[in-house]
Amino acid sequence: MKFKISNLPRSAKVASVIAGILLGAKIFSSCGAPGSDLQVVRIEKTTRGNLSLTVTATGTVKPYNRVEIKAPIAGRIDEVLVREGDEVTQGQVLARMSSIERAALLDAARSRGGEAVRRWEEAYRPAPLLAPLDGTIIVRSVEPGQTVTTADPVLVLSDRLIVESLVDETDLALISLGQSAEIILDAYRSEKITGRVDHIAFESRLENNVNIYAIDVVPEEEPPSFRSGMSASVTFIVKERKDVLLVPSEALTAWPKEFPNPSGASVAVYRKGFGGKPEPVAVKIGETDGRMTEIGEGLKEGQEIAIVRKRQEKNGNPLSPSSSSRSGGSQKRS
Repeated sequence: MKFKISNLPRSAKVASVIAGILLGAKIFSSCGAPGSDLQVVRIEKTTRGNLSLTVTATGTVKPYNRVEIKAPIAGRIDEVLVREGDEVTQGQVLARMSSIERAALLDAARSRGGEAVRRWEEAYRPAPLLAPLDGTIIVRSVEPGQTVTTADPVLVLSDRLIVESLVDETDLALISLGQSAEIILDAYRSEKITGRVDHIAFESRLENNVNIYAIDVVPEEEPPSFRSGMSASVTFIVKERKDVLLVPSEALTAWPKEFPNPSGASVAVYRKGFGGKPEPVAVKIGETDGRMTEIGEGLKEGQEIAIVRKRQEKNGNPLSPSSSSRSGGSQKRS
């Protein structure tokens, strides 16, 4: 007995036609339409803003010139006239000390009374310790009454504090003298300190099998929070682009081969086309900081673009029986 579709009721005929159309659309959409294998992850809009190309490195706050002030003779410290953080000028008296002989004479005179002490103090003056240059006291290592030798530093003086940054040799070509930089201290993350490159080392260091170069960055204005030995992050400004059209770098892709390319474009972004399917738009790109990229031509400010990814392929043919129907359950043999 043959089964004819003409023998079906009208409602069944309509249902059969609709099912056929839907099945055909599914087959067509999954087999060969350009962009059918792409899925829109999210929609972004082009924006206008500033773009900075930077090199980031770690650094340490250090004195530009670190001067240890040592005792000119062995003896005992009588008085220290400065504290850490004090600003001093060249030739200023920082401390006074007695030689071993003067200290012994004064100790003996004290046993005889105040008159003898005053006589010896006037006859045998203490030796002064003078500041060799203008700067800031960053270390005070002795107190009055302490015995020192000529090898012991009494005070440490710094003319100014800088940040020594360690830059990988692969980034060295992007650094130049006088280049602007931003300094952020690990202890004060909210403060940005502007500076400039003052010196680039001529000899490298080897750290973790990588050649690095020391770059001295001088702050334009030394903040009160600066302390020798602090850790810092230094961002070198390589190039700045102001008021340019920007898109997320992840939106850029090479021109897809399955789409016609009459303009010979090499770079594209996607936008939602007919039926919500992604379609490429040719663009010309400029500078990038890795996260955002400058667009020279092809898009306008506020235009929507699509971030896409390839759909995950499903196992098996949707027209073939599922594996569960072939393998599931037990078979009864006659």
